[in-house]
Amino acid sequence: TEQEIQKLIDRAIVAREKTYSPYSHFGVGAALVCEDGSIYEGCNIENASFGLTNCAERTAIFKAVSEGHTKFKAL
Repeated sequence: TEQEIQKLIDRAIVAREKTYSPYSHFGVGAALVCEDGSIYEGCNIENASFGLTNCAERTAIFKAVSEGHTKFKAL
């Protein structure tokens, strides 16, 4: 529903405030909905070794999977 989509957008905006982006100064946030309705937020995390930089979407997925979730509805 539009309400659910807006909730994800709002959560992604909150997650963006937690970014660690000292190089690009460009914060990104993401929100992931699991099949059971759980929502996990993620932000981008930069590293001086750019290959180790992690995007917001992957952060949200890592958080969800580390808590036992493997089926997702939306990102």
